[in-house]
Amino acid sequence: MLSALVIDDELFAREELTELLEETGEIDVIDHASNAIEGLKKINRLKPDVVFLDIQMPQITGIELLGMLDPETMPKVVFVTAYDEFAIQAFEDNAFDYLLKPVDPERLNKTVFRLLKSQRHSQTQVDAIAPQNLDQIPCIGLNRIVIIPSKDVEFAYSDISGVHIQTHDQKADSQLTLKILEEKTQLVRCHRQYLVNIKAIKEIKLLDNGLAEIVTLSNHPLPVSRRYLKTLKEMIGFH
Repeated sequence: MLSALVIDDELFAREELTELLEETGEIDVIDHASNAIEGLKKINRLKPDVVFLDIQMPQITGIELLGMLDPETMPKVVFVTAYDEFAIQAFEDNAFDYLLKPVDPERLNKTVFRLLKSQRHSQTQVDAIAPQNLDQIPCIGLNRIVIIPSKDVEFAYSDISGVHIQTHDQKADSQLTLKILEEKTQLVRCHRQYLVNIKAIKEIKLLDNGLAEIVTLSNHPLPVSRRYLKTLKEMIGFH
């Protein structure tokens, strides 16, 4: 039996699909999410075998959420959409399975059969549809959910409690990995646990033993390791 997460902003749609999935006897719906931010958090925590993902959701769409997942560890993704047959052709051509709303039980059974045949967790052609750049980063702050434009981020770092995003005037926690942030935003690596926005660097202090320290525009100090110092200096035009 496969574990599944259903992500849809419509309560009725979530409940209806869950009922249909459970009727197949092959899918265990372990949880639901009403938006992409909540869905991302639950994907990372629950690690389901498959995600049934609505495309059209407020703030962050299903397509944008797809771009926030690591292709090496992401679950299988089945899009659930109200788009017509012609619009959905792009997904089919790129080996993504999909369900049209309202979901037809016979079509769903075909999807489940395909999922059971392939237990691989990686989506082989994720790059064909997933956005290559993230313009906004979903974050969870103190009793709030915030969407931060990636261009506003001064730096990001990881510690034992997770990944943190810092702008000029706010700090928030992100469900994205440093790897995804490095690959899909303008942030660059300056340390194993730190990424920095080149445009947010006020100065680089050269220290002993080939080390350095960045001071950002909002006066945050960031460590720079020897491994990344040369590349960093070249990026700011210092050779």
